[in-house]
Amino acid sequence: MDNQKIAIIGLGRIGSAFLRNLLARSGRGVDVVGVAESGDTPGRKLALDAGLKIASLDEIVALGSGIDILFDLTGLPAVRREIREKLMAQDNHHTVVASETIARLIWALTSDDELPVIAGRSTGY
Repeated sequence: MDNQKIAIIGLGRIGSAFLRNLLARSGRGVDVVGVAESGDTPGRKLALDAGLKIASLDEIVALGSGIDILFDLTGLPAVRREIREKLMAQDNHHTVVASETIARLIWALTSDDELPVIAGRSTGY
């Protein structure tokens, strides 16, 4: 089975914790191929320390079918809309967009730690 190529948009508290979890599983079917974060967050530093390039949303979308799953962990409806619109404009029918809800499911299956909770954030599509 091929490795799943993953990108993460948003490396705040949830994105940072999720990235750390994925990096701990590198070589086990998961490759983080792109991350995007505009702020100066611990997740951004973690990504850079892991040798990942911080990309823009446009650069991530331009990877096309080079991304199997794109995790939108921003919690921002406007970003969710923008991701979907950009993927449609690229005619990308390959990449699956996953929200924080899916990240929480994966976290529950792969970690004994609690994923940070951010009150008042919408996690679905």
